[in-house]
Amino acid sequence: MTASSSTDWETVIGLEIHVELATETKLFSSAPNRFGDEPNTNVTPVCLGLPGSLPVLNEKAVEHAVRLGLALGCEIRPSVFARKNYFYPDMTKDFQVSQYDQPICVGGQLELPNGTVIRIERAHLEEDAGKSTHIGGDGGRLAGAEHSLIDYNRAGVPLLEIVSEPDLRSAEDARAYAEEVRQIILAVGASDARLEEGSMRVDANVSVRPVGSNELRTRCEIKNVNSFRSVARAIEYEAKRQIVLWESGGAPVLETRHWSEDDGRTHSMRSKEEANDYRYFTEPDLVPLVPDPEWVEEIRASLPVLPGQRRRALMEATGADLDQVGLLTTRGLDELVLDAIAAGGDKKRVLTHAVNNLADGAGQLVATSFAGLVGMETAGDLSSTQA
Repeated sequence: MTASSSTDWETVIGLEIHVELATETKLFSSAPNRFGDEPNTNVTPVCLGLPGSLPVLNEKAVEHAVRLGLALGCEIRPSVFARKNYFYPDMTKDFQVSQYDQPICVGGQLELPNGTVIRIERAHLEEDAGKSTHIGGDGGRLAGAEHSLIDYNRAGVPLLEIVSEPDLRSAEDARAYAEEVRQIILAVGASDARLEEGSMRVDANVSVRPVGSNELRTRCEIKNVNSFRSVARAIEYEAKRQIVLWESGGAPVLETRHWSEDDGRTHSMRSKEEANDYRYFTEPDLVPLVPDPEWVEEIRASLPVLPGQRRRALMEATGADLDQVGLLTTRGLDELVLDAIAAGGDKKRVLTHAVNNLADGAGQLVATSFAGLVGMETAGDLSSTQA
């Protein structure tokens, strides 16, 4: 698909990233939170929505949400759980316990490796749905399936949904944003964030508008994006599809679309619901969640050095450019480089060797030994090749 005047258009992208939190049990029940077990074995009456069962909030999930929210620069606020009402076979209660107008994490921002700052609207706690597997038909999709199988092991797994503002303007920046969020998730230990297992899922809201316009036009939400490469490919395709529609006198409709790896296209799934369609109301079985401010500050003080902070430290210590910093962090050499410079290694030579001569996994080297080799090269006792 091509658009002859695509340079006249700007892509507007917002991402919703769902993160399964690393807890032993589910968000509101004692059922195990484990991936890969036999179907429908990790369930309780709460997971199945049986009459009389009552939810009990998992404190560890709240801790992970607070920790990740702080790492994203969010403000931690008192929050309220709400029922999001809709019917789907893998939603046993016919509603999902989520947070609506009072989420736990508000605001925040994330700086991409290229310096672009993306605002974060909110991050809220919610329970996951079960998983449907569609048999027969068109590539495992509901349309045309002969029958469907449902596994409720995932029902009730704790999620934190991170919602960006529509600040992203390219597919590559969207990919970089998702990758950066994953690095932060891993740094704080909130999740293993494995896209291939569904413990991190990315939905992209995409629209286009004429360059220079501030209008937010009709958007489409893309689901089933299970790799960072697919995030970029799906957004690129969808933007081109919408440009063709506008330029031919048509317009996109507000809908949810499914990304297919098989044909590299998005396909219509269903009309897109708005907040009013879900008839949100306060969850009567859960009290408001009011994190203790002192506890929040204890969590803030325990945060590790985050990827953005580490990149800035590398650039300041070595004079490395963004590409070099990206290479060092990808290879896991950033800490070795900083420690070697702190141990007396010449920063330019340390950087040169780390970028050109050290492979993945070399971060296990002893920093003082690395600095010593660089020192011997500086003194002329070793050539650069020998070092």
